[in-house]
Formats: sequence, structure tokens, C-alpha cells
Amino acid sequence: MKILSVEFIKSCEQPDQFPQDRLPALAFVGRSNVGKSSLINSLLHRKGIARVSRTPGKTQLINFFLVTTDDPKARRFYVVDLPGYGYAKVSKTVRARWQPLIEQYLTGSEGLRGVLLLVDSRGTERQDAEAVDWLLRRELPVLLVATKSDKLTRSERAATLPAMREVFELPGDVDVVAYSSVTHEGRDALWQAIRTMLTAPTG
Repeated sequence: MKILSVEFIKSCEQPDQFPQDRLPALAFVGRSNVGKSSLINSLLHRKGIARVSRTPGKTQLINFFLVTTDDPKARRFYVVDLPGYGYAKVSKTVRARWQPLIEQYLTGSEGLRGVLLLVDSRGTERQDAEAVDWLLRRELPVLLVATKSDKLTRSERAATLPAMREVFELPGDVDVVAYSSVTHEGRDALWQAIRTMLTAPTG
């Protein structure tokens, strides 16, 4: 799959602003500061398409990016960058607004083909387990992405994915992919999993 273009479409702070064209979409979610923006930039071969910050909670809106490829079965789709859950240096009022906005998008988007849940490969937290449980209970297609894998040794990386499957009690149809936004390790595997999500039959 060759990326032909990536275009920022809009930032949304309420459901009536979501795109209405029903194009396939992939949602990227994860704990604040898990490396979500860096991963999106790395995955799409673009510098700065998603804003990277050292401040947790920088993404405060739902951001839509339109990706066009040369793959006839996955020609155009949205990459949807959702606000991070967990700790964020923003007001409680803002954080309280995120949750229903995120949940409404994830449960109400007709074009949503999958959710990429990003977790830090160096260690998971309670919010990660809660997110996995929430997504699986709603029968959403989930792909677990272990970020910052370059921070681990080779032996640690080999043990990480099986350990995450066990910790989160993942069913067999949920894939786990290790990824590094620094070395781009895991990019091919992640794109393969993404293509599977985009081309899977819909109900």
C-alpha cells in the first residue's frame, strides 16, 4: 500500500461536526503521552501532520486526517486522532467533555472499521485495561499497538506481546503489534493489520 496523500480535514469538539461522508475510518486511542501523534506521523510518512508535544493531554479535540493510497481496496480512509485518556494537564471540565465525545464517536460512527489502542510497551496501567474492556464489550474491532518498543531490549520486546495478551485477556482475534516511531520498526506489520481492518466485510 503506497500513500499518495495525507490531508488534515478538521478538528471536532462536538458530534455534529464529524464528517458525514461515511468513508472508512480508523480511530487511534491511548493514554496521554503514549506516543500517539508520533506514531501517526511515522505511520503516514509525514513530519508534523499530527502535533507532537511533551505535555500530556495536548490533543483536546478529535482530529480527522484523510489518507489516499494506491490500494484499490483501501483507496481513501480517515485516520482519527482521539484525545488521550488518563492524566492530562488540562482542566477537569475539559476532560469531562472528552469522554462522552470520544464514546459517541466510537459507538456511533458508521464508517468506523477499527480502533487502534496504543499502550506503552514498557508498562501498562489500569486505564489501559479499562479501555480494552470497554472496547471489547462493545464488540468493536480492536488492534493493540505496543508503542516505544525501541526503549526495550530484544529479549524484552520478545516477551512484551505475549505478556500483554495475558494481562488484557485478549481474545484470539485481537492482534498485538510492537511499534517504534523512532526506528519505524513494526510499520509493515501495522500496515498489514490496518489493511485487514479496512477490507474486512462489514455487518
